[in-house]
Amino acid sequence: MSKLFSPYYPPRARWYGFLFSFGSAIRRGIAFDRIRLPREMSFGGLIASLLIPGLGVYLRGPRVYGKAALAGCGLLFFLFIVFLGYPPGNYAFGLLLSTHVTGFVYYCSPWLVNEPFRYRIFFTIGVMLGLGLFIYMPLQKHWLLPLRVNGHTVIVEKFALAHGIKRGDWVAYELSGYYFSNHGGQGVSDRTGLGLGSVLATAGDRVEFSTNNFTVNGVSHPLLPHMPASGSLVVPENHWFIWPNLAISGNWNVGEENISSAMLQIANVPEKQFIGKPFKRWFWRKQILP
Repeated sequence: MSKLFSPYYPPRARWYGFLFSFGSAIRRGIAFDRIRLPREMSFGGLIASLLIPGLGVYLRGPRVYGKAALAGCGLLFFLFIVFLGYPPGNYAFGLLLSTHVTGFVYYCSPWLVNEPFRYRIFFTIGVMLGLGLFIYMPLQKHWLLPLRVNGHTVIVEKFALAHGIKRGDWVAYELSGYYFSNHGGQGVSDRTGLGLGSVLATAGDRVEFSTNNFTVNGVSHPLLPHMPASGSLVVPENHWFIWPNLAISGNWNVGEENISSAMLQIANVPEKQFIGKPFKRWFWRKQILP
């Protein structure tokens, strides 16, 4: 039985239709409705192809190439996420960005057809920089962070909450650089960067050190590298006690006590330096923590 079409039942909106509505609203809000686009283009299509990789090819046509571009971008995005921090993920990211830029510029071809060649080159470079800096980089910055630790990549969940951290949890945090010198002006130092470690104690816990072990609220644990052989501390409010896993650089005659003192200075980590929590598994891979 053939389908009958009636003016009372308009065709359903496409899955990307909300982007056209969103684009039209933006256009009116910033007075872009005064800009005349070629009849082959729409402002909604411009916004949609800017946000969705490969959609520009689908909208401009042929549709078979557009479907292939969308499928290819979906596969590249999947590979980028799965192999985040590894060479295959970097290659997938480069190809995804290139396809995204190509599709958007292709959609804008009626706008650029009469422009000089150098303008089209500058336009393509500008689109690539804009997509990379304002779409791809912010997504990675606020969602996921790959950290290279002891030859392995650890994926950190950046939208985790700091107030739920407890003893034994692994966290990524901002690691402030330090310098500790002896009376002769010699010292040990480390660059400012990112740290990844286990929370050994939380606010209010008492940590005591001895020659053979250290205790947290009376519970014994094996000494970690460069821990002091004596002394104690109480973890301040809104802090964690995380012993840093650092390679001390320098060949100076500083002494183990000075190194332990310097490490102790940065072991009390404020909650405001929290970045995120590493996933226990990333797809089929169990994450290897130091």
